[in-house]
Amino acid sequence: MPRPPEGPPRKLVQGTRAWRWALAVAVTVVVAIGIVLMFLLTQATNNRELYEQNYGRLFALNMVVAGALLAVILWVFVRLASRLRRGKFGSRLLVKLAAIFALVGLVPGVLIYVVSYQFVSRSIETWFDVKVEGALDSGLNLGRATLDTLANDFGNKTRGAANQLAETPDASAGLVLEKLRDQLGAIDVVLWGGTGQMIASAGQSRFQLRPERPSAQQLRTTRGQRGLTIIEGFDDPQSAINNARIKALAIVPQPSLGLLAEPRYLQATIVIPPTLVANLIAVQEANREYQERALGRDGLRRMYIGTLTLSLFLAVFGAVLLAILLGNQLARPLLLLAAGVSEVAAGDLSPKPALQGKDELGGLTRAFADMTQQLADARGAVEKSMGQVNAARRNLQTILDNLTAGVVVLDAKGRIQTSNPGAARILRVALEDYQAKPLASIVGLEAFGTAVQQRFDDFFNERAKEGAEQGADHWQQSFELNTAHIGEAQANIVTLVARGAEMPGGSRLLVFDDISEIVSAQRAQAWGEVARRLAHEIKNPLTPIQLSAERMEMKLAGKLQATEQAIVTKSVHTIVDQVESMKRLVNEFRDYARLPAAELKPVDLNALVSDVLALYAREGDATRGAAQVPVRMELDPAAPRVLGDGQQLRQVIHNLLQNAQDATEGRGGGEVVVRTQWNEPAKRVRLIVQDSGHGFPEHILKRAFEPYVTTKPKGTGLGLAVVKKIADEHGARIDLKNRLAEGVIQGAQVSLSFGVAS
Repeated sequence: MPRPPEGPPRKLVQGTRAWRWALAVAVTVVVAIGIVLMFLLTQATNNRELYEQNYGRLFALNMVVAGALLAVILWVFVRLASRLRRGKFGSRLLVKLAAIFALVGLVPGVLIYVVSYQFVSRSIETWFDVKVEGALDSGLNLGRATLDTLANDFGNKTRGAANQLAETPDASAGLVLEKLRDQLGAIDVVLWGGTGQMIASAGQSRFQLRPERPSAQQLRTTRGQRGLTIIEGFDDPQSAINNARIKALAIVPQPSLGLLAEPRYLQATIVIPPTLVANLIAVQEANREYQERALGRDGLRRMYIGTLTLSLFLAVFGAVLLAILLGNQLARPLLLLAAGVSEVAAGDLSPKPALQGKDELGGLTRAFADMTQQLADARGAVEKSMGQVNAARRNLQTILDNLTAGVVVLDAKGRIQTSNPGAARILRVALEDYQAKPLASIVGLEAFGTAVQQRFDDFFNERAKEGAEQGADHWQQSFELNTAHIGEAQANIVTLVARGAEMPGGSRLLVFDDISEIVSAQRAQAWGEVARRLAHEIKNPLTPIQLSAERMEMKLAGKLQATEQAIVTKSVHTIVDQVESMKRLVNEFRDYARLPAAELKPVDLNALVSDVLALYAREGDATRGAAQVPVRMELDPAAPRVLGDGQQLRQVIHNLLQNAQDATEGRGGGEVVVRTQWNEPAKRVRLIVQDSGHGFPEHILKRAFEPYVTTKPKGTGLGLAVVKKIADEHGARIDLKNRLAEGVIQGAQVSLSFGVAS
């Protein structure tokens, strides 16, 4: 085998050169962070304004650096402790180097930290001067006094102007207000009534739809003090220069003859000079900033001390980092080999790093990396083959999961090895819960599992007799499954067609499909054809028979003795009655065979039930009297319209009510209940008919919707068959079951679920 070339084509660690770059980058980062911190500290100490502008950035940078340094230091110590605890080669050497370099960097750092701490603590107190604070307070008081003087002077002028309005009527007050506005130098003058309504105005308020009125409290104060001044616009410093103003309110004296007249108020508004407002705001802002800075001196001290503390951490971090880097330079080749051997022993054949140095240890790491790569290539070829096998298996599983037919793999004893979702859907059983259990042990599938196992045994016996090459390679048979035994409320017969074959390894493949709908459709079609032919063949001779009998009675009338005449009359009546019965039977056959296609439209099911039950009430009074079985309605008023054919739905309700009354008749105290229910989550409306009869026998319950299956002595068995056919036309689900109470049958229930009209 040729020797592989030195330096294989893979990504290898570049030995000494890589570690030199790592060392240079680490030292550069440490020095850069230290320079940045010292620069920020120096600038913030000498320039308070720069500090205020960059306070957020400085704080964020300090927190980030502190967190990063602390995380790296903790990570380094945790890793060293972990390596030492595991006894990894070179760990003790790394710990010693780290301790030495950390000690070398810690002592000078602590000394510098103590000196800087004392300097910062004492220098910050010299930044604040008591004289500046006093000057700011005096300036603020001066501005306030100026505003108060200006407001009082304007208030006195406004009271003097109010006296000029004493004899002025409301109608001519507008002209006087214009003169007063010029005298006062105001931007707005308003004359208000005693209840706050505006009498006249001059200035800005004339152009306002709803000028601001004085409050009731302000009016009371004006009456009590004969005047009131208000300074406004200083709430928002940004807009105070343009919006600052003084409002003055003064009561207008009443004439001597108008003591009972309503009081009037004069309101005048002037703008405060912008220069005065600007100076006052500047003094306020300066005082606020000074107070904030004075209150934050402790935080400023903590900030500087925190920066110094971070610098100390930086020195310790640099020492530990240098210790780790220099220790790795010595122990890294051996650690690399030790880690590689451990990984290969654990099954990890990924490319291993190798050192490119020219010493013996570097050559040893390269040889070990070559050996690992050869092992990885061999294992990769095996994994590729296994991947192809797994892909084929996944494809097969995907096909099985999406088959509508059921697929079950059994062992020689009939135990389930695997199955697809189609099998669980058809059998109505979660087969994944019965893995490694016999199919015949599942509740409800005992007969089916036993029959399948017997069929497989017979198939293998036949193949053994005929020979594997000449015998059939599969068997096929149909089965019937009763769903009432596997948890379904309605007893249905599911017809399955199953196919069995032998798989490699002795397993048995069972494939089956549900053909119940096909069988039901074929049976319905066959019954429809029988009904059509029967109606055609029987109806033709019925009319001649009836006419012949009636003619015979008419011809023999008066020609026979009384006794013989009575016999003839009775016989003719019997023939006519039976012919009428045959005609009704033939009509039912014809209706079943020729049921027209449903014309689906929005139908109010509640109204339809009410109409039909009203008809039953009249029929009961006229024909059945006391024998009429009472019918109780429970209609859901929230039920929306359903999509259906009104005529066919009437026939459905009529058939169900007739069956329910026939079943309940003869049982004392029994009644029939007709109920509608609106299922809002499912968007379906259910029609339920319950009787109080004897229920359905088990053999009738299984095939109740098939034609000519009935429990009535004189029934045709077409009532429920017609209901089922109409339900299929409407896309409705129909359910039939016995009502049980403590295991005793209390009657039967038929329910149909309709979709609502959009």
